[in-house]
Amino acid sequence: MERIGLIDLGSNTARLVIYDVLEGGYFIVSGEAHEVVRLGETEEDGSLKQTRILQAISTLKSFKQICAVHNVDKIIAIATAAVRRASNQKIFLSEVFNATGIRFTIVSEEEEANYVYQGVINSMEIPRGIIVEIGGGSTKLVYYNRRTILHTKIFEFGAVTLSNMFLSPDKKPEECADAMADYVTEQLKQVEWLKELDPDAQFIGVGGSFRNLARIIRKVKKYPLDMVHNYNMDVESFNYVYNMIRTLDIDKKRKIKGLSSARADVFHAALAFIKAFVDYMGFTNIISSGCGLREGVMFNGQVPQTLEKPISDVLGHSLRGMLRHMDVNEQHAEQTFNLCVQLFKQLRVLHKFPRQYVRVLRVASMMHDCGAKFKYYNQAKHTAYMILNSNLYGISHRDIVLAAFVTDVYNKEEVNYTEWAKYNCILSPEDVEAVKKLAVILRLAKAFDISMSGAVTEISCDVLGDSVIMKTEIQGDANLEMKAGNAVALDFKKVFKKNLEIL
Repeated sequence: MERIGLIDLGSNTARLVIYDVLEGGYFIVSGEAHEVVRLGETEEDGSLKQTRILQAISTLKSFKQICAVHNVDKIIAIATAAVRRASNQKIFLSEVFNATGIRFTIVSEEEEANYVYQGVINSMEIPRGIIVEIGGGSTKLVYYNRRTILHTKIFEFGAVTLSNMFLSPDKKPEECADAMADYVTEQLKQVEWLKELDPDAQFIGVGGSFRNLARIIRKVKKYPLDMVHNYNMDVESFNYVYNMIRTLDIDKKRKIKGLSSARADVFHAALAFIKAFVDYMGFTNIISSGCGLREGVMFNGQVPQTLEKPISDVLGHSLRGMLRHMDVNEQHAEQTFNLCVQLFKQLRVLHKFPRQYVRVLRVASMMHDCGAKFKYYNQAKHTAYMILNSNLYGISHRDIVLAAFVTDVYNKEEVNYTEWAKYNCILSPEDVEAVKKLAVILRLAKAFDISMSGAVTEISCDVLGDSVIMKTEIQGDANLEMKAGNAVALDFKKVFKKNLEIL
């Protein structure tokens, strides 16, 4: 295993993320630190302010110490808009290297937009969309369709620079916000390709401003999952937050739950851009992404095929990375899922579920042993917790919750309705029966590979009156599998209302 420290020196914030790189190119976050440096606040001649340089160097020294404590093998350091534009760029980079030994790579505008795209496209299953990343000193738009970039646009302003341009002590906060939104709208009107956007394209928000927005809306709506990635925000909720924040002074903004105090003084500028964008484009929904530039750098570096084309199976890649991190038997996990798919297809005449539920089964079946890594007893309960907090890529929040309940019911045989009630805003009453039936399918699939030997290779089912005849093709000794499978017959009858006979 290799441990990489990735430093992202932006216009507003310097961030260190430590990744454990596992065999096969999978990577897991194992540490993080960030500090506000505000390099985007430059002198009139475009040079970085000396006070900001000193702050950045101090922060980078602390990052270097953190990397040493965490036994980081390699540091990758990238700098974006503020350093890229600075007239004293070379002097700054020299001072940083002399003080810290860290050598930075300056990312071009095109590279930055591509990294942001790579972070999103390799972590989300959204066929077509427009990605918006609001930095401190620049804002990126990336429009893609069928996993191919069609257009990009980089505005030479971000949350920090917009604040510097329009914030005035002589004006009310809402007047400044309106002026920013009007300015952004005029800039958007000059981007011709925005007028020809596919009506099915979705708005995906990347970066700290969108993460903070998602946290605020989740708290306002009492959303039960602590998950930013792939969180859907309706524009009505955004407008509520925007209209609340645009009138507040800085002290009141810092008291808002979910908003980082370090971002409070520029957050209104990011919201003004979002407001102008949704109004101009007519979007009704915003999807927040927890992945962006840094993840794009890691995907390109550790999964080389993403340099040519994105990961085709986003959920599968994410699951395999999780299993490798948890040191779970991957072959058994894959076989359990394979048997789940066979059972799902063979029993479709009984459950009548659409194919979308296979994604739920995939997560539940491949992660069903993870809880035992914490503690053998009540392992399904621990697995459910891990799934709920897994931040898996390429799957909706609803499917994550359903997968967690499937693993829990798989063990307890009953739905905990008190727990279920917490997720009423995500699930529907009809999902209860789905969870029960999927849990039985998972129970059968695990039984048919209980020896982890792949003894049961194929399953076919005949529904005859009140019975289901389940025929299995065997390779080697499957006595344990047959015994475990027959033990599920009572639960099968309870849920599917049919007698089960396994041959």
